[in-house]
Amino acid sequence: MNEPNWDDLRIFLRVCEGGGLTGAAASTGLSPATIGRRVTALEQCIGRTLFERSQAGYRLTADGRTLRDKARAVEAGMRPIADWSRTSGEKPGVRVSAGTWTANFLADHFTALWSPADAFHICFKTTEARLDLAHREAEIGLRNAPPETGNLAVRKLADVAFAPYRAAHLPGDAALDWVAIGRDEALTASARWVLDQADAPVAAWANTPRTLADLVAAGAGRGVLPCFAGDRDRRLVRAGPVIAGMAHAQYMITHGDDRHRPEVRTLIGRIAALIERNADLYRGERFVEAA
Repeated sequence: MNEPNWDDLRIFLRVCEGGGLTGAAASTGLSPATIGRRVTALEQCIGRTLFERSQAGYRLTADGRTLRDKARAVEAGMRPIADWSRTSGEKPGVRVSAGTWTANFLADHFTALWSPADAFHICFKTTEARLDLAHREAEIGLRNAPPETGNLAVRKLADVAFAPYRAAHLPGDAALDWVAIGRDEALTASARWVLDQADAPVAAWANTPRTLADLVAAGAGRGVLPCFAGDRDRRLVRAGPVIAGMAHAQYMITHGDDRHRPEVRTLIGRIAALIERNADLYRGERFVEAA
């Protein structure tokens, strides 16, 4: 048997987790055809058939299950090296992936999450796109939907409500158009809400949630924000009631293996406690009425 390529083994694991080429393509960014060729190359390298192929997908053979377990052990064993290579000094880093407003909320409550006495650092990765936790692009992810595949643990934290907001310095009866996220950047239902309204006049466009809030605060128009963000911003007041049907849950996602690391487990508990203490804020039940 020839020595297998580790990159091919990682792709093999993604096929196992995704149930086939399409699922693996979603988590790796490679095309299904490329993934298929790499799996075939791995089978030829080790001289064993790893999958039974059918229209229903890829099903592991006995040899495939054995290799999956061994490859998972190797991947887990390499984790400390990756942790060591990215840390500052002797403290390991815990990467937290979150959207703009969740990252802003965590940053505002940073002292509830970390102290100088802790034996780890928090590394924020703020992005509206979802990082691949199954591929260990972060240790903790805060998301608006649970994952569909992968060796991931899921915990619901809160229900998130949304409402329209305007600048606090404007009169309550001011006629305002909307501030909206551009269609190419509108990755969430809340970002697309204004775009989906028939004939909603748009005064200004933004490509990030932070810029949208700044434009609203400057008086450019009304904008839709999660209540836990808009109700904490003293520059803003609500321009209408909570938007019916837009609420979604906030989930914390962690890798099934990484969540047992002491520093990750500690931060999971602190984030969960912080958000659960503020559940009424997330639900839109704690706010200052507009003047």
